[in-house]
Amino acid sequence: MTRDALDRAQPKTRQTCCASVAALALLIASWICGCSEPGANVVAPSAANSGADEQVTTRGSVEVAAQLVEIPGKLIDDPLYNHAFIFKYQVITVYRGQIDAKQIAVAHYNPTRPRSEAQDEFNPLIGGKLRRFRPGDVHRMALEAPLDDHYIGPIVDRYHEEEKEPIYWALWTNGVNSR
Repeated sequence: MTRDALDRAQPKTRQTCCASVAALALLIASWICGCSEPGANVVAPSAANSGADEQVTTRGSVEVAAQLVEIPGKLIDDPLYNHAFIFKYQVITVYRGQIDAKQIAVAHYNPTRPRSEAQDEFNPLIGGKLRRFRPGDVHRMALEAPLDDHYIGPIVDRYHEEEKEPIYWALWTNGVNSR
């Protein structure tokens, strides 16, 4: 049997194998890059998906793009327990208002729910297009501060021993350059 006949008779296993190895190498490289120090791989919002919309650009007194540094511990996923959960963010861009810190603390209401479903009769102004929170993702947020002036209710603060004034209240949260 000739080489051409063999190539036609057998599947392209060599090409398939090479493509699989290349995909695996890309996956490992992206995982390694995602595990570096917070803020090291921050990409500024592109015009294509800056997270801007009418709500995020008008609500609140502060508007930022920031990278979610971490989710400290497990989120509480109980539909009967409405609460705010505090996350740390690395500030990338301040669009409105003033933030001098490079890292900020932001309280999100009912963080296990998509932002479009997080509001309730007690906090009807909460919203956004973000579906879920993942460390490393960049969010464009409309914020208010301090938290105590805008929210009265249960707060999960796993950073309670750290100095972090003010704590911002997230009114609207959209993903930026979403993966």
